[in-house]
This record gives sequence, structure tokens and C-alpha cells, in this order.
Amino acid sequence: MKTSNRLTRRSFFAAAAAVPLAAAPAKKIPVGLELYSVRKELAEDLMGTVRAVAEMGYDGVEFYSPYYKWTTAYAKDVRKLLDDLGIECYSTHNSHQYFTAENLPHAIELNEIIGSKLISMASAGKRETLDDWRQVAELLSEAAPTLASAGMRAGYHNHQVEFRLLDGQRPIELIAAGTPKSVMLQLDVGTCVEVGQDPVAWIKKNPGRFSSVHCKEWDADKGYRVLFGDGDAPWKDIFAAAESVGGVEQYLVEQEGYDLPALETAKICLANFRKLHG
Repeated sequence: MKTSNRLTRRSFFAAAAAVPLAAAPAKKIPVGLELYSVRKELAEDLMGTVRAVAEMGYDGVEFYSPYYKWTTAYAKDVRKLLDDLGIECYSTHNSHQYFTAENLPHAIELNEIIGSKLISMASAGKRETLDDWRQVAELLSEAAPTLASAGMRAGYHNHQVEFRLLDGQRPIELIAAGTPKSVMLQLDVGTCVEVGQDPVAWIKKNPGRFSSVHCKEWDADKGYRVLFGDGDAPWKDIFAAAESVGGVEQYLVEQEGYDLPALETAKICLANFRKLHG
């Protein structure tokens, strides 16, 4: 008697059900460069510097506050360059002054041209009391609906001061509690670690609010003059928290300074990021 190699309809579906479904591939999180890392080069030759950053393999960039002085014509030239290079502008760093009713429209106009979806406050100005910090939260909250109507989000980029206790409270906690959840908390990892705070715990405490994470390294001996991955930040745990509960949409490498030229340093930091993150 010959044995049939054909599967019956019933046995076919039984066999198929026994095979586990393949896990969906993990979403690739793009990595960009905060262009403050190459600020001298950017000031001397913006177009050439952005081109060099793209050639390194960065997926995008973040411009910082001098962009606000651009004309719309220049912003369009920058956008053309980004499009030609196949990279994006994820966000911009801004003074608190750009969030006023008088100045916000220009920020929105420029960000819309260059494709940025996040206008992040990276300088709150001089703040000495908790009431001063509450005013920062109010400014962000007032700007949020205007930005939302333009398809953008407001954000706040921390430094050391926001994580330090002031009259028993941390300003960053006031900002988080005093703003709608649509306001992104752009985590600067290095400054958080420097003042002894836990970036992983902070992410978990505010789920969904960290669409952008600044991958700045810090070392107890060398400070910020250390390459990404060679300092004290617990990057594996940070990545896990950012991607499981933080809502991260892009990482941004930021380098304060090093012994090598800034562009070379940025290239090494990207290679280190790829090795550590995958």
C-alpha cells in the first residue's frame, strides 16, 4: 500500500494552527543628531554641516534656537537640502520667548517649512521660585492647543536645574503635572544622570510623554567630555523603558565636547549608538 503525501483539509489546518505566529518586527526608532553638537561647524557652513551629518548615517537632525532668525526663504532652502539628503528635521530647540503669543506664529511657520513636528522649550530663562516654574508650565499649556492645530506638539527639554529640589519640589515635576499629556518631556539623559536622578524611573513615572530622548552621555570623572556609551548612563535600561512605555519616536545624539573634532566625534557616537542599541 502506498502512503499518500497529500494533507487532508483537516490535517492542513491542524498543522498550521500548531505553528506559532512570527513576532511582528520591532519598529525601527530613527536616530538623529542635535546640531548643537556641531555648533561651530554649523555656524560656519550650515548646509555643508548638515550634508556631512547625513553622510555619517544619521536619520535626521534637530536645529537649535538660532534657526528662529531664518527667513522663510532660507528655511525653504534648508528643507530642500533635507529632502535631497533623505533625512528629516524632527524638532527644534527654542527659547521660552518663542512661546509667547507674539513670537509663536513665526516659530510655527519655520517649523512647518522644515518639517519639524515638535517645538521644544530648551531655555526657560531665569527661574528662582516654584511660582516661576509654574509660569513655565502655563506658557507650555497655553501654546499646546495652538501647536496642535498646526499638527505640532509643544515640548520641554530638561537640564540639571529642573531635577534639583527647590523648596522641597523638583521643577520638572511641576512642569509634568502642570501641563497636558500632549506636552512632550524631552529627556536630556546626561543632565538627569549628573544630578543623581534615575532616567528610567522618570520615564516610567510619565508614560507616553517621551517621544524624543536626548542621548547625551555623562561620566563622573570626565563629565560631558565622554563618548556616547562610555559614561555612567544605563542605556540598555533607558532604551527598554523609552520603547516599552515612554512612547519614543526618535533618539537624538547630543555631544557637549570631546578631544576630537566635533564632526568626527558625532560619527563615532553614532557608531557607538548602533552597537549599543542595535
